[in-house]
Amino acid sequence: MKSAVETLSPTRAKLTVEVPFEELKPSLDAAYKQIAKQINVPGFRRGKVPPAVIDRQVGREAVLDQAINDVLPQKYMEALQSNSLEPLAQPEIEVTKHGEEGLEFTAEVDVKPEITLPSYDDLEATVDDVAVSDADVEEQVQALRERFATLSDVERAAEDGDFVVIDLTATRDGEVIDGAELTGMSYQVGRGGMIDGLDEALIGMGIDDDKTFQTELVGGDLVGQEVDVQVKVTQVQEQELPDLDDEFAQEASEFDTVAELEDDIRERLSRGKRLEQAAAARDAVLEVLLDRIEVPLPETIVTDELNSRRDSIEQQLVYAGMTMEAYLEEQEQTQEEFEADLERRVRDAVAAQFVLDAIAKKEEFGVDQSELSQHLVRRAQQSGQDPQEFANHMFEHNHIPELIQEILRGKALAQIVEAATVTDESGNHVELKNLQPDGTIGEPEPEEPEAEAAPETEAAPEAEPEEPAAK
Repeated sequence: MKSAVETLSPTRAKLTVEVPFEELKPSLDAAYKQIAKQINVPGFRRGKVPPAVIDRQVGREAVLDQAINDVLPQKYMEALQSNSLEPLAQPEIEVTKHGEEGLEFTAEVDVKPEITLPSYDDLEATVDDVAVSDADVEEQVQALRERFATLSDVERAAEDGDFVVIDLTATRDGEVIDGAELTGMSYQVGRGGMIDGLDEALIGMGIDDDKTFQTELVGGDLVGQEVDVQVKVTQVQEQELPDLDDEFAQEASEFDTVAELEDDIRERLSRGKRLEQAAAARDAVLEVLLDRIEVPLPETIVTDELNSRRDSIEQQLVYAGMTMEAYLEEQEQTQEEFEADLERRVRDAVAAQFVLDAIAKKEEFGVDQSELSQHLVRRAQQSGQDPQEFANHMFEHNHIPELIQEILRGKALAQIVEAATVTDESGNHVELKNLQPDGTIGEPEPEEPEAEAAPETEAAPEAEPEEPAAK
């Protein structure tokens, strides 16, 4: 087999592959045998029909097509490997010649660009300070008190923060909308996130009061259309918070005093902020590195990722009961600004993947079985699935190479981040190498002692060869 590659762009290549008839013949013979088992020809047993008869009955062209379909994927992969190309999508294949002279085809495909990596051991980045304010602690304490709050019935009108039991019916043109009728639902006034206008309607309503207001639906078949909503209050309850004292601290936690409880909350918030700072550091260091590199991007990959992310955002908004218009208003963005920001983030993400892949290849990182198993468990936990079922799904659908690539990219990112100089806004060094998953800072790993040199009078024992890491 001979192959040649033509570079159409930094991210697209055209392969021309020539397969001599000798290499095509085994697949041709296999095609004759398979077709012989599928046809009935008088005078011949099934499976024993000679090729010449098959040519007359089925046609030589059909046999060639079957042989080509069998051999072409294999020869395409061989051509990719021999020309050191890494495909990013399915190729566009055209058979230009086939027959007794052999097979010739072309394949156009998006490929990983060749990246010249700059130095990445001198990167510098700055991130925000880890700061936990008294207000942050107070917010957590307040949330804890609300968990232990009691509710008591009141005869007055509902106020912000009260809990009410309501009946709710949405209608359009006098017809009740399917699935938009609720009875006996508990709701906290001012919580929001349900129906626009509901909180404003409830404030001032007493028991057995009802009110009708207009709003736009954010989900279902009538999304964005104006409907009438009738709400009736059947119960009003006032929330009573427990006193913030040592007795409450003992009831709500393992601590004896409020001071100890607040110190623990402050420490937990600090650990969370430290993890957020580490994530910001990774993004900042990667951004600095990307600024040093020109990464050509295949537009088809960018477009596919852009459409995927846009669909994901729209789906999340539907689940959250929010329209795109409301989301843009909340973000203080126009549609054009949203699209431009989304495209910028997608391009940065695709470029980052290519750069991290190049670093992993340069550093010759590998993935062993224990790392793959741990990654499978983490991914299963993140998606809320059983680890064994998740692993079975990944293996059955051939997603393991993708998971291995994720691990390698994580190692590449850790390599550049741990080698970078990261400081906070106050100029303090940000510890990342020994940061633990719970946000604490672990002890540095002890340095390996240097091996003593063997005495000159004795020959040093020959080292056992190491097992190569899985690539």
